[in-house]
Amino acid sequence: MKAKYHDIRNSPGSSFRVTLFEDNEFPAAWHFHKEYELTYIIKSTGIRYVGNSMDTFENDDLVMVGANLPHCWKTIGEQTEPVTCIIIQWDESLLQNWLDKEEIQHIHELLKRSQRGIKFNIEFAKAIKEHLLQLVEAQSFERLIIFLQILQKLATTNAFNLLAGSSFSESLSSTESERINTIYTYLKEHHLDKITLNDIANEVAMSNDTFCRFFKKTFNTSFFSFLNEYKVSIASKMLIDTDLSVSEIGYETGYNNLTFFHRQFQKHVGMSPSKYRKAYRRIPIVSS
Repeated sequence: MKAKYHDIRNSPGSSFRVTLFEDNEFPAAWHFHKEYELTYIIKSTGIRYVGNSMDTFENDDLVMVGANLPHCWKTIGEQTEPVTCIIIQWDESLLQNWLDKEEIQHIHELLKRSQRGIKFNIEFAKAIKEHLLQLVEAQSFERLIIFLQILQKLATTNAFNLLAGSSFSESLSSTESERINTIYTYLKEHHLDKITLNDIANEVAMSNDTFCRFFKKTFNTSFFSFLNEYKVSIASKMLIDTDLSVSEIGYETGYNNLTFFHRQFQKHVGMSPSKYRKAYRRIPIVSS
């Protein structure tokens, strides 16, 4: 499975593309395109990859991705509900004649920031949800005005954090992108197995040492640290969405040693699984 350049076509009668996406999962692999992209998750949960960042996503996740920044959203196994989201994509040429205007400078800065990917906080995302829904229904001139209003709000808020590290390379070769896609797919399919360095290196046709250097250079972390972060991301979702015990979730995410599971969860989340569940729980624990 190769990371592909995606050619984006504008919506009919519009100079940019607005899509209300509904499907069982996100079909796109790790990919990039010359357009900027704003994705608002109405309904779905899973893991989001932007550049060399990895994090869970849920309802009201709002992320802006810059031009040519590799990204993908992945749903997780049987826990996943159908996907509903709004995706807005536009070429830099849409604003090209305005970006040197004083009134648009804050939007110009927004576009620059988006080269590392921008995650807006949930409260802010909820506050502009109505504008995003209006954008889906609007036509022609009204759609453009609403879009500019959305950009204005994105550009003037401080309620965000950047996703990809400042050292992330924006110019990965097609071979490197293909390898990363293979790694992501392998993780999704085999994270419950005992993965060895030899297993994953063979999967991308590299020696163990070469693979370690490639992975460290790309993600600024080791493969096994990334693997544990991936498993902890799944565990954190299960702590919120299910009534399985902490021990059961540890086993369900591939940790046979529960002490190690607790240690990794504390390392990547900053609190114990039990404290995380109490802080973010959505459903009541059913006692038997």
